[in-house]
Parts: sequence; structure tokens; C-alpha cells
Amino acid sequence: MLNALRSFLAELTGDDGEHRQFSPDDHRLASAALLFHVIAIDGTVAESERQRLHDLLQERYGLDEAATATLIHEAELADQEAVDLFRFTHVLKERLNEKDREAIIGMMWDLVFQDGTLHEFEDNTIWRVAELLGVSSEARLRLKRAVREQAARPAG
Repeated sequence: MLNALRSFLAELTGDDGEHRQFSPDDHRLASAALLFHVIAIDGTVAESERQRLHDLLQERYGLDEAATATLIHEAELADQEAVDLFRFTHVLKERLNEKDREAIIGMMWDLVFQDGTLHEFEDNTIWRVAELLGVSSEARLRLKRAVREQAARPAG
């Protein structure tokens, strides 16, 4: 009976008993969850998007392969459990300066242009996240133009 109650409470609270490496108030998890959210919002996560997410997080946070994979896994779970984006943007707004918050928006643009198509849900999500992070419309659009131009350049 007691085990059934514990199991029921764990389901309600989202505590699956799994030890997570990144705490809910870790800015790396909040960033990764927002980045995962923006690539999943169009209903399809392309392998190129997933790989670019991995590369961005590994480079930004200096993580090894295993830690990066864990961060992405935990970010995907956090995104699925979240009822809104405020949970993540609140952490970032408290812990990051303006330049670092703009960098998150830049990474979001990088990811959405990875598949060559900007979906209206992606554009809207970045707009909402930028607003919640206190990133100005001017900065958001500047970052969008810069990333779009970079994506349009031939590799080499």
C-alpha cells in the first residue's frame, strides 16, 4: 500500500526516482530546455537539429560528450514536464547577464535555421522567450538577421 502511494505521488510530482545531474535551477538546464523546445515546436526534431543542439551546448558550457548527452536528455524531460516557458526564462533572467541572455536567443535562431526553414511557431517562440528574458526586439531581430546571413553563406 505504501509503495503504491509513493508511486502515485511520484507520478503527480514528476519525480520518477531518477537522479538528475542538472538541478531545476541550473541555467544550463534552463537554456537547454528552451533550445530543445524551439527545435521540437514544429513537431519534428531533425537529426541535424539534434546534432547542432549537442554542438552548441557542448561548446557553450565546456561539457564532455557524456555530460552533454545527459543535459540534452534532462532538457527534453524538463520541456515535456513544463507547463510554460517561464520556468526556464525565470532561471535565466536571474542568473545571466544581458549579453548571455542574448546569446541564448542567438543559439535559438541558429537551431531554427538549421533545417533551412523558419516555421511560424519557431519565430513566435523565440519572440516570447526574448520578451521573457528581457531581450529587446532590436537585439532579437539583429541576432535573427546575423544568423540567417551566416546560414545562407556557403560552407567552406
